[in-house]
Order: sequence, then C-alpha cells, then structure tokens
Amino acid sequence: MKFVDWVINGYDRAAAVTLSRSGINPLVAVYLTCRGITTVEDAKNFLSDDLSAVHDPFLLRDMDAAVGRIRRAIENGEKIAIYGDYDVDGMTSSCLLASYFRSKGIDYEIYIPGRMDEGYGVNIQALDCLRANGASLVITVDCGITAQREAVYAREIGLDLIITDHHECKDALPDAVAVINPKRPGCQYPNTSLAGVGVAFKLVCALEKDTDLDQLLMTYGDLVAIGTIADVMSVVGENRILIRRGLAALNKKSRPGLRRLLREAFVDRRDINTATIGFVLAPRLNAAGRMGQTDLSINLLMTESEEEAARLTSELCSLNAERRQLEAGIFDEAFATLLNSHPKGPVVLANRGWHQGVMGIVAAKVAEQFFFPAIMISIDEDGVGRGSCRSFGDFRMYSALESCSDLLENFGGHEMAAGLTISEANIEEFRRRICEYYHQTVKIPSDPVLTLDFEVIKPELLSLENLTALEKTEPFGNGFLPPFLCMTDVFLQSVIPIGGGKHTKLRVIKNSRHFDCICFNRSSEELGVTEGMLIDIAFEPVVNEYRGWRNVQLHIIDIRTRAE
Repeated sequence: MKFVDWVINGYDRAAAVTLSRSGINPLVAVYLTCRGITTVEDAKNFLSDDLSAVHDPFLLRDMDAAVGRIRRAIENGEKIAIYGDYDVDGMTSSCLLASYFRSKGIDYEIYIPGRMDEGYGVNIQALDCLRANGASLVITVDCGITAQREAVYAREIGLDLIITDHHECKDALPDAVAVINPKRPGCQYPNTSLAGVGVAFKLVCALEKDTDLDQLLMTYGDLVAIGTIADVMSVVGENRILIRRGLAALNKKSRPGLRRLLREAFVDRRDINTATIGFVLAPRLNAAGRMGQTDLSINLLMTESEEEAARLTSELCSLNAERRQLEAGIFDEAFATLLNSHPKGPVVLANRGWHQGVMGIVAAKVAEQFFFPAIMISIDEDGVGRGSCRSFGDFRMYSALESCSDLLENFGGHEMAAGLTISEANIEEFRRRICEYYHQTVKIPSDPVLTLDFEVIKPELLSLENLTALEKTEPFGNGFLPPFLCMTDVFLQSVIPIGGGKHTKLRVIKNSRHFDCICFNRSSEELGVTEGMLIDIAFEPVVNEYRGWRNVQLHIIDIRTRAE
C-alpha cells in the first residue's frame, strides 16, 4: 500500500440528480459535481466545443510586431530560422511553424540545440551558425524568454529575433523585435497556461487572421494537443478546447509519422485520448531529444512519405527501448540510495555517471515514489551539473530556484518543472537551501494520503455505456483530473503477473459483477494480496480497447486488505 489513509470527498447528490434529469449521463453527472460543475448551464457549456472560448491572438503583447516582421520576411524572400527545444512541446512547436512555412513556400530551417553539448535555450554559437546559413530572422518556440545576452548578440550580427515562449519571465526581457509570452508583465492575454506549442499556434492564427479557426485547428491541432498534454499544461478553459479539437483532428486525419507510431504501439487511431498521448506518443517522441537525436522525431513529424515514416518509427522505437533501459538503471540506483536515507524534504541527487537526457523522467518518478519534489543532476567531466527538477504537491519549483539563484549558473522553466545548471562545488549548499525553502513554504503532510472522489456503492454504475459517456468529458489532466474512485469489500478472484512480472492483472467481484483490474509497475509480491481475499480498491475507471474489443477496466491506484 502506498498511502496510509484514503480521504473520500463524495459528491453533491442533489446536483447530480438535476444534471442527470437534464439528459446528462448519470456517471458523468456525478463526476462533474465532483469537479465543482453543479448547474445544467455550466455542465452543457463545459461539455461543448464552442470556439468562442478561444481567445484573440492579438491580445498577446507584441503579436502585431511579430506578424509585421514575418510578413516582411515573406515579401522579401528571407530565410527564417525556427529555434526550438528538445522536448515534445518544443518539437511540436517547431514542426507547427515549419509546417505552416512549408505550406506557404517559405525558406525555413529548424534548429534544435543538442541536449548534451549545448543544453536548453538560445546560445551564441547557434546564432552564428544560423546567420552563416543565410537566416535573417530567428523565431524561438518554447524557449528564449531569458536570452537577454543572446538577443543583444543577435542584433549585433544582423539577426532579427522574435521570441515565443511560455516559461516564467525574469525581471528583464530580451531586447527583441517581439517577445510573445502570456506570462510577460503587462500582457492582457486571459490564458497564462498556454504551452509553447499553444503560443506558436497563436502566432499562426495571427498570421492567418482571415482563415477559419476550425480549419486551422484541423490542420495544426494535432501538434497543439500533443505538445500541450506532453508539457502537462492545464486542461481547462481555452486549453481544453484546443486539446479537444486537436484530438478530433488526430482521430480524423494525422501525419504519416504519427499514424505509423500509433500502429507500432497497437493504438486504434479512432480512440486517441490524453492517456494515449501522455503514455504512448509523448515518451516515444521524447526519446529522440533525451538521447540527443532530436532530428529523428522532427523528421517523423514532418515527413509526408509513408516509407520514410516506417523507417523513422523503427529507429525511434529502438531508441526509446534504449532510453527505458538507461532510465530504469538510474532510477533503481536512486531508489536504493533514498531507501537508506529516508528523505524528509526535496530530493537532490547528483552523479557523474548519469545520462543527462533521462534526468527529467527519473526525477518525475522519484517525486511520485517518495512524495517530495525531486532534482536529478548529471555532472560532466568539467564539474558542471545539469539538472532536471520536478515538483510535487503545491511546491513552487521555479520560485524555489529563484531563491537559490546565486548558487546557479542558469535556470528556467515553470513551477511544476524546471531545469538548472550548477557547479558541482555548489550542489551541497543548494541541497541545504532548497530543503530550507521547502520547509518554510510547504506544510508537510505527516503521511501520504490518497484523495478520492467518491465510493462506488452500486458497481453497475461502472458500465461500458457509462464509461463511454465519461470519455466524452476528456481531456483529463492538470486542473481537471480523471475520476479517482474506490470500492470496498471486493472479492479478489485471481492475481496474474503480466509484462514479465512487472505489472499485475487482478480479477475482482463486487455484488456479482466482475471487473478486470490492472496494477501498473507493481508486482503481485509487492501488492501483498492473494486470491480469495476481501480487499478495498482505489482506481481510475477506463474503457480498455484491444483489437476492436472494448471492456471496462479499473486501473488500480491503491489496495487495502480487509478481514474476511
């Protein structure tokens, strides 16, 4: 058991009845009240795809200046460089702009810095390279908001710079032709939770202001949805509409590379949701950036050839397998260290032998396992550490890094995830300071507690029909979590190891109704349960589809054993 206690919030029964009587599916009605949506009007607005919730791109400060400069570049036949980032948000942002420029016959180049040798963000050597290649305008996507020195240098060598980003701003902004970021001071844009790809899409919308928004979303929405979900942005408000329309575009028509990647993962293209992107597409696309071969994913997203898509997908899946092996080894090493030290605050681990590319995903797993923020640092032969940071709970990671900025050579990101560069000599003091900041700002829970929406008393509520209706409330994610439910006094009929013993399949019975359950990343031995037991289960209900067959499946979050 991972949690010492369960807190069951329950739901507004009267509101759920009202919603149900209005024609809303009963399970959906209950779930919406758990998320604070209690009136028929609010529910119907929430469930709609009304594009009126998508904001005018010219509300973003400097958008008019950016559009003017790009149009001048197009008229003059200038070469435009797209400067991106090596994560999924950065790659989809880059490919979105590149797809747009390609459709207009514009001379462009995508530049993604190498994770291992260049690191995150704009660098001077890259600007020299782009200028030498004939670019006169550089547009950053998902990066650049802290590039003050680099912006000055760009101007000196004759490069105009347009910055589009969504990360936190420092006190001074770069001196560029335009700085487009919903988080910048003085920007009146209503949605500060746009992903980098969302900002890039807004730039295209502004350039195509006379084009139907629905058409633009059908063309570019797949990339917007993938980047926004992969970067764990909020899935409410405008982002919700962008993701829903993007998923619809992905289900109706998709790029050859995405089609092939989905086929390789045995995913039916008609049933893609946020989980498909978060657990299937994003990790595979991310593998290229993590392993220093970003061109692999860029080319896969941009190719129009089925044959090239097949070749690139094979290479990417092999690279992803290598990434998983590296990641597992480093996580096991970190896990063993932390079991002996029993962390009581943020985890800060550093090592000279760790692969820098997988630090972020290992940090996320450490944070989830130990219920504390995690910072994993890879140190190179020169004693320079590059770290990935993942928050946990309400801890504000970017603010914490700001409080330690005198110890850091560089940092950037947002409150949930960030990156840093630090001298090896400063790591111990950084560890002490970050823990001190944590204890000053966070009320530490005495024990990990699992918060659940409600207890399922009548298991017939979890019918295939009801869960199919629940799928229509997608997207789930940051700001709008999927339903976390529980059932008590469940009879455990069978326990079956799967995935080479890494995962466990359970078959349970409640009130004569049978349910298949999957417990990911926990072996049957770790669960500590045996057939014939009475147990309580906490779970997320989903519709599982495999080769055209759909059934109800419960994804186990936690198990409690009970006396028979």
